Amino acid sequence: MSRYVSEAQRELVCTRAFFVCEYCLIHEEDSYFSHEIDHIISLKHGGQTQVDNLAYSCITCNRNKGSDIASMLFDPERYVRFYYPRKDSWNDHFRLVDSVIEPLTDIGRVTLHILGFNHMDRVLERQALLAIGRYLHPDAKRLIS
Repeated sequence: MSRYVSEAQRELVCTRAFFVCEYCLIHEEDSYFSHEIDHIISLKHGGQTQVDNLAYSCITCNRNKGSDIASMLFDPERYVRFYYPRKDSWNDHFRLVDSVIEPLTDIGRVTLHILGFNHMDRVLERQALLAIGRYLHPDAKRLIS
């Protein structure tokens, strides 16, 4: 399967996400580096380069996620898949409290941990964006207040 994401696929993924990272919700205009196209299920795990397996991702989320598709929880010990932007609703797995993203489910817990949503620099970034009304919610496509 090709790793190549066509220009048409890229355009669809970007506009479908309103240019917002589908994981941490930061808008591309508010990121120092351009966002990237993520294979939700990586090619090495059998994912394909098709729009239903592609997500718009900031560089931090994409690098932290890498080719992973799940992580381990230890109470009780088991593997839990990551948040899947094409099938899951962000609101079902996360909530924003002040400038911290809190998990609501085990899927939220493993995704938040591996993608590093609440590293101090990311919390401070969200805090600043919220203060100027720039933090967007992907499901509602509106500003979070």
